[in-house]
Amino acid sequence: MTITLYNKPNRNMLSEMSAKPELSEDESYKLCVKADALRLANMFQESVPKYLRSIFYKRDNADAYYGLAISYKGLQNYDKAIETLEKVLSYKIDDFAIYYELGICHLMNGSPCPAIKCLIRSIQLNPDNLNAQVQLALAHELVGEQEMALMIYQRIIEVAPDFLKAYKHKAALLMSLDEYKDASTVFNQILKVKPTYAKALLGIGICFDKLKRSVDAMRYYKKFILNKPESSHTPFVENRLFDLKKSRPKNKTFSLVSNPINV
Repeated sequence: MTITLYNKPNRNMLSEMSAKPELSEDESYKLCVKADALRLANMFQESVPKYLRSIFYKRDNADAYYGLAISYKGLQNYDKAIETLEKVLSYKIDDFAIYYELGICHLMNGSPCPAIKCLIRSIQLNPDNLNAQVQLALAHELVGEQEMALMIYQRIIEVAPDFLKAYKHKAALLMSLDEYKDASTVFNQILKVKPTYAKALLGIGICFDKLKRSVDAMRYYKKFILNKPESSHTPFVENRLFDLKKSRPKNKTFSLVSNPINV
């Protein structure tokens, strides 16, 4: 699929610009609003030329640059998104959202090191942005700094005990490190915050399964199926239950009479 990013003004744009070389700031604002509406409707490609026209008529329109960058991000053109966000910093040097989006784009572009720098700046400007802290932890994971990531997740949990995303990422990281006992503890913490979160039941089941605690694993697998019978994970869980039941040793029957014939 070919995506046109409208890097150059088309013929209609040029004729409109020739007809109205000096639109007012109000007109530029209206163009930006229309572009924002398209972007919020996930019509990223359609929003790009409107943002460009808005910027043409008001070169320091930081809001238009920002919206344009987010549209490029939506089109998965992360290089253009990063370039445009860096232009926004020429007009808004202390906006945490810009640094946050820059960090996300660097992450999506496979560059965790510059992402860490941007996310740290975003958190400095807005310490309450928990999503930025989670993304920072993920960036540390990508550069192999798992202990730092775990510390960040734990810090978020202590500050915001109802923020489930931190628990989920921490549990997933612990499982990737084969720390299944600690991961099961985190999943149990999730159930205390949100008892209806069925994936925590699945996570506990998998942890017990990896720890060779088949009876406990089966118990939580059954709980998961009971709570989420239509889940896409249910076939896997049912197959795993079947295998665990089949692998369990059969109970031997003992007789109090050693030799019934003699009796």
